[in-house]
Amino acid sequence: MAGLFLVRTDDRAFAGAALAEARAQYARHGFDAPSAVALPGWELLHWPYAIGGPECLLTEGEDCVAVAGTIIVDGLMGRPALERLRTMALPALDWSRIGGQFVALVRSAGRTFLFADYFAAFQLFHDADRRLFSTSLLAAAKALPGVSFDAQGVYELAFNVMPIGDDTVFAELKTLGPGTILELTEHGTVAHSATKPLPGIAPMPIGERLERHRARLEAIVGAHVRQFGNGVHCPLSGGLDSRLLLGALRAAGSQPDIYVYGPPGDADVTIAKAIGAAEGFHVEWINKAAEPLAPDAFAEQVERNFHAFDGLPTYGNIFDNGGNHAAQQARHAGGGLAASGGCGEIYRNFFYLPDRPISAAAVARTFYARFTREDATERFDQAEFLRRIAGKIADAAGTQDDRLSRGLVEHIYPRVRCRALFGREISLEARLSPYLMPFLDHQVVAEAMTLPLALKHAGRFEAMLLHAIDPTLARHMSAYGHDFAGPPSLRHRFDEWSSRVRPIWLRQRSYAIHRRLRPLSDEHGGLLGADYMGRVIDPTFPAMRRYFRMDRITDSGLWRRIANLEYLAAHLGSRLAG
Repeated sequence: MAGLFLVRTDDRAFAGAALAEARAQYARHGFDAPSAVALPGWELLHWPYAIGGPECLLTEGEDCVAVAGTIIVDGLMGRPALERLRTMALPALDWSRIGGQFVALVRSAGRTFLFADYFAAFQLFHDADRRLFSTSLLAAAKALPGVSFDAQGVYELAFNVMPIGDDTVFAELKTLGPGTILELTEHGTVAHSATKPLPGIAPMPIGERLERHRARLEAIVGAHVRQFGNGVHCPLSGGLDSRLLLGALRAAGSQPDIYVYGPPGDADVTIAKAIGAAEGFHVEWINKAAEPLAPDAFAEQVERNFHAFDGLPTYGNIFDNGGNHAAQQARHAGGGLAASGGCGEIYRNFFYLPDRPISAAAVARTFYARFTREDATERFDQAEFLRRIAGKIADAAGTQDDRLSRGLVEHIYPRVRCRALFGREISLEARLSPYLMPFLDHQVVAEAMTLPLALKHAGRFEAMLLHAIDPTLARHMSAYGHDFAGPPSLRHRFDEWSSRVRPIWLRQRSYAIHRRLRPLSDEHGGLLGADYMGRVIDPTFPAMRRYFRMDRITDSGLWRRIANLEYLAAHLGSRLAG
């Protein structure tokens, strides 16, 4: 991340116990000893990247800048970026000078401030009284006298992969939101509001639009390439986002190490290898599920995975053979830059909604109703669950009105979906070495928000942008059945159109309908058989059976995420109440 833990020192007993828990837990995450910095009323522990990377701690006299994550300031990284950040006026920040996803503590001119990146994608956990802050969920949970599961957070993680907004699975822990910059004083915290607007859909000639998007993307990617050169690890698949990422890296002068994930015969593997062969670069093929693991070794491997991924990774991926952890280590080898094409759907109509205003409640029913009522116990109130999600959507869009303009609907993707799902990914990846997700950089996102929906359908504009940046890469076939040098195929356009025209009432019920037709699974797999899982969790699910009817669940991805929560509950033991 690197790593950051901060605690108030007015209660010495509480602070001492919290700091001891943090040191122990961060060591389990793979960090070496931290730097300790005393601040008025607070104690800071800061860890550098676990594998390697630029400096992320600056101390000069009473001044201090500590960063967890990956930050760009004035196109610079490392110590020069920290020095620029120290001189900025706080709590008012010039966000046009800042990029990346991170958490930063800045003490300058006798004042101390704590804040997250533009979308607060990088997670900083804190308690209700804001006595402690931690980039590790497990460290935060263990530093408190006790924690309890929050039903809304549990159901959001199980049904939709991660809780959204500021919520976590614990009632006592929240994440620092994008609209707040905290000032740390000797006696506590003072919250300053931060306004972070995004533009709406705007008319523009296509040539000008392409140049503006290209400039935004090249600015953030180029800053990383100036720091790392060819020391970049980049994915390639059969889709569009990773290819645009690779094109941007190549345009900035980098020749990254390229890899592809997938089983034998997978379309991503076939297409990526074909592109590499045609263009003369090596593509490393990684089949994360290839190595067998004996059941007797499973419990030890799951424990390693659990701590490596801070208890709750995306999709609950701790029950595997270690392939995900090994792949993560490889992405950051040598302290290099790990790059990701995540959030590329800023260029597309992610929610497949029609071009008209729509309510936040309708968005919640359309996209976040991935459940069947029969899977949950009486604790689950379907109407209240969706009502609270709609409230968080409206809040993220910056409106008290349930009715959202079509432009605001597009803002939901980066502000809500990306913050929750990719924010967790970023927070776990950037503990090892810097992590580049350019399609979540706020200036890239802002430009994408101006796109009319017609250009977003079937990746039309994104393909045009790739062709403008790297026409050679654009000419290769994709998993969509067409290349990106021309318009999308009729089949691709029809597939998207058929989703857009489905009424909301039907989309709300789609998941339940599919469940009735057949059992479901996802691509994240895992060793979920009884010979394995019986060694790591109680098969009666003593914690999660309060929330779920496990015998009804025929979706292996949902089952795995709930099992991850059960493992977490067993790990916390007596710390977990109720």
